[in-house]
Amino acid sequence: MTKIKTPGISGLILDEPLLWEKGKKGRRGMSIPVNDVPEAVLEETLQGQGPDFPDLSEVDVVRHYTRLSQWNFGVDTGMYPLGSCTMKYNPKINETMAATPEITSAHPMLDDEYSQGTLKIMYDLQHYLAAITGLPGVSLQPAAGAHGELTGMLIFAAYHKSHGSKRTKILIPDTAHGTNPASAALCGYKPVPVKSDSNGILNIQTVAELMDEECAGIMITNPNTLGLFETNIRKIADIVHSKGGLVYGDGANMNAVMGIIDAEKCGVDVMHLNLHKTFSTPHGGGGPGAGPVCVTEELTKFLPTPLAVKDGSSYRLKYDYPDSIGRVHGFHGNFGVLVRAYSYILSMGADNLKKVSQLAVLSAAYIKEQLKGTLPLAFNRPCMHECVFSDKLLHDDGVSTLDLAKRLIDNGYHPPTIYFPLVVPGAIMIEPTETECKEDIDQFIGVIKKIVQEAKENPELLHQAPTIAKVRRLDETKAARNPCLRG
Repeated sequence: MTKIKTPGISGLILDEPLLWEKGKKGRRGMSIPVNDVPEAVLEETLQGQGPDFPDLSEVDVVRHYTRLSQWNFGVDTGMYPLGSCTMKYNPKINETMAATPEITSAHPMLDDEYSQGTLKIMYDLQHYLAAITGLPGVSLQPAAGAHGELTGMLIFAAYHKSHGSKRTKILIPDTAHGTNPASAALCGYKPVPVKSDSNGILNIQTVAELMDEECAGIMITNPNTLGLFETNIRKIADIVHSKGGLVYGDGANMNAVMGIIDAEKCGVDVMHLNLHKTFSTPHGGGGPGAGPVCVTEELTKFLPTPLAVKDGSSYRLKYDYPDSIGRVHGFHGNFGVLVRAYSYILSMGADNLKKVSQLAVLSAAYIKEQLKGTLPLAFNRPCMHECVFSDKLLHDDGVSTLDLAKRLIDNGYHPPTIYFPLVVPGAIMIEPTETECKEDIDQFIGVIKKIVQEAKENPELLHQAPTIAKVRRLDETKAARNPCLRG
């Protein structure tokens, strides 16, 4: 077999015990000045038992956190080809802008006259996102993509209530993002599944048969989770609108069509944007994120308040929207994340934002063409920003998608998304993004081909993988039900 160069090699993998096991009484990481304030004795009932903090030296603490950081893998470490998640590189200029002291020290409760700079950022970002999507009304409040979905569904409910209409159902394609049914259900809608056709997209007739006056509308991910553009979107929107419904566009995959499509012309009424996907802010990981919501002019009155507006040459927060669904987040959203997206948009400019999507699609199409003879394609047709394969050809060797993913770890790659979307058995979903160069993509393609060859020659190697990682093959079920959180 031709030797394939991989980014992963074996080397020092430093173990690290818990700090309580590492500490020793008497160790100290800093010198505290002599206390010149008289000691006050507290009653034991007020003081309680002190915390059991370990005694550590400075080098103990530094090595502990350095070693833990070396166990992590992120987009700054190497290629992170998670399909559907768009793990693109986060330019450090955006971090610098978000850390500007005048921005980080601004208090959200300051009067408008003392917050003109931050209000201008919010106002401008609202207008940039409106221009990018084609939808004029924008709220920056939602704290994540799923939170944006929930906000969108609340707007659906407010719209139908304002028309005296009680809707109970929502259409959810089988190629939608997984949070769509949950967001709809939280607003009292019953999700109605819609099967995609043999081409991996929605069929006009299928939607027409399911859409009735009980349906609030449809939630469409476009491009969908198969990486395919819903070419019938305009006709589907017409069907939904003819029954008094609304079209929700899940904008999680906007990175494929930014600067290319106009959501409103596609018939979309409400759309959320995952800033960590399209606009290169960090993934929240349970921390702060942002999922702005964009709507048509007609639905602007239902947006969460306040909105940043401009009066003459000054900016202010406007609360006077009687039909608003109300706040969905404290203050005005996770502002530091919004600043990062604002910086990204300004640094790229309109032409380069469009080029981002063109290069993202080109990267995925290149991988699709290079690997379609190695792994079966779920749908052998032009893809957008991601491509979906299956493990069908590996079955005869007793190898599964999971085995291939684990073996990628040994070769220095974070595995792509697997077993999603659910409509493809044994799915392997790869999204290279626009930020990977051709040489790195070629190296990844070579590693996939090498692993598939290993599956034929030595399948047991894949069954045991990963063999050189910090953590070896886990019992997936036991790990989920009874996790061990020690290193």
